[in-house]
Amino acid sequence: MASVWSTRADQEFAGQVCSELADDLPDEDLGECLDDAMDMYRMGSKPRCEEIEYLGMVRDAIDRIEEGE
Repeated sequence: MASVWSTRADQEFAGQVCSELADDLPDEDLGECLDDAMDMYRMGSKPRCEEIEYLGMVRDAIDRIEEGE
């Protein structure tokens, strides 16, 4: 039974991280899977400084979810 609660807690945490990222990037359509956002991103579609910031923020959110922090 603990794994069910852990999974639910993990999902809630991931949702919280995604929500925070959506607040930070209100003009982006990130979807539910941040890995998909990274995979579908096309380099050069934003000015370089925005691109670096965007990709860094999405990568940081993915890392937070994976590490559970």
